[in-house]
Amino acid sequence: MKENWQEQLQTLLNCDLKTLYPLARSLNRKLEFYVGPTNSGKTYNAMQKLKEANSGLYLAPLRLLALEGYEDLKESKIKASLITGEEQMLDEEAAHVCSTIEMLDFDLDVDVAVIDEIQMLEDVDRGWAWVNAIIGCPAKKIIMTGSVNALDAIKKIASYLGEELEIIKHQRKNELKVLPKWTALEKLEDGTALIAFSRSDVLKLKQKLQKKYSVSVIYGNLSPEVRRDEAKRFREKKSQILIATDAIAMGLNLPIKTILFTTDEKFDGKSRRKITVNEIVQIAGRAGRYGHFEAGYLGATRRDVLAYISKEFESPIRTIKPPFKVKINNNQLEALSSHIKTNSLTKILKFFADNMIFSGPFVASNISSMLEAAKIVDTRFNLKLEDKYLLAQAPITTKSSIILQAYEAYIASVIKKRVCHYKPSITLPKKAITQKDLLLVEDEVKKISLYLWLSYKLPDIFPDHDKAYILRNSFNSFIEKSLRGNLLEEDNSKKFFHERKQKNNATTRTEKKEISVKKSYKPRRRKTI
Repeated sequence: MKENWQEQLQTLLNCDLKTLYPLARSLNRKLEFYVGPTNSGKTYNAMQKLKEANSGLYLAPLRLLALEGYEDLKESKIKASLITGEEQMLDEEAAHVCSTIEMLDFDLDVDVAVIDEIQMLEDVDRGWAWVNAIIGCPAKKIIMTGSVNALDAIKKIASYLGEELEIIKHQRKNELKVLPKWTALEKLEDGTALIAFSRSDVLKLKQKLQKKYSVSVIYGNLSPEVRRDEAKRFREKKSQILIATDAIAMGLNLPIKTILFTTDEKFDGKSRRKITVNEIVQIAGRAGRYGHFEAGYLGATRRDVLAYISKEFESPIRTIKPPFKVKINNNQLEALSSHIKTNSLTKILKFFADNMIFSGPFVASNISSMLEAAKIVDTRFNLKLEDKYLLAQAPITTKSSIILQAYEAYIASVIKKRVCHYKPSITLPKKAITQKDLLLVEDEVKKISLYLWLSYKLPDIFPDHDKAYILRNSFNSFIEKSLRGNLLEEDNSKKFFHERKQKNNATTRTEKKEISVKKSYKPRRRKTI
């Protein structure tokens, strides 16, 4: 009996990924890879092929890009549907769908599918979605767009699949030049984008520069709607300077003439490190948008940063190496739960990562955010495994108390099968005075996104989709107005008192005496007529 159990477990733990997608295997698919740098027209050409097809699918890395693809099709008089984790705009007559890559329907076959930013298959937390799409997307023709560092990876996966692969190379349409000298913040030209790598640094730069320039800002914590609004302001020349994190590296087409790095270091979630050549090339490629400028320019706001950027920019791009990460699916989850006799999602996920073996260049992997969520849902013993798995995939961040409290409340509603109405955690102030004020509203928007995600998965329990959607627009509007105003630094008051203390210490006794005399003198208040 034990030997039979071991044999069943070994069979379960050996997986051939391509067999999990029978519809894709039946279509005799052809793979095409439109490879090239930013500003080479590869995504534009892919979208043209999508428009020519009788039916098609655009798979985007971001909700913002899925929406842009959807609007592009609509402008070309092509009926389309939009599907993301938070919203669905369905047209029953449409034969084209634009969606975020995680929302891919493996049972909907089309003529052409465009998988954008294919180099994302290397991403630690989301790479599995690109791997699944390449292997299982049910389209007669799969067009992948991405950078050259993904070329070897695509060749290896195509070889594993035994499918025909055509590589269409794209060259940058205009030159990208490295500036010979660093650029002072006081001498910025219109159409310049400054790159920082944290929300705090972006807002500090904004506070400093808005005295001289009109400024737009883009960073990861902003909702797609606000990012889009800030990008629009810069695109329409309502702002002279863009200050951004590497959030602009993916998909946003902006009329940037010059990219200037303000630092050559970033915190990657684990440690502070130097940025890589791949990151520099991806960001720098946004400079010199074709049709707006004859060339793009790359530089820095410090001499040492420019020296590092210039050297790295000339280095070879790092190629994406196998194995490529694969996430557990529903069938594997249930089967492993049965075999190792546990309802603990955390234990199953760890067992999967430690023991699962895939044929081909793949490896079992877990998503850090899912593991964090699994620890939370596992504390609820009366929660079904399928519900645990669903909730663990929800868009949460454990860094925000607002989101964590909401997540716990939503879990309780799922357990009790009790209707959960959306309630804001904060009341909007008249305006955001500090970075902390703004962060609270940004987190509230993320909480709304969590509710909207659940409203599509469990609409009977989370019915307030429309209300949450309207409130999100209101909060986003507040954020947009705050970013245009004179937002103070988070530690501005502390900085003020620290500077005043230093100044007082440096003041002579005579000067202090003069100050005290001035303080004691109270002039009479003049009457005004």
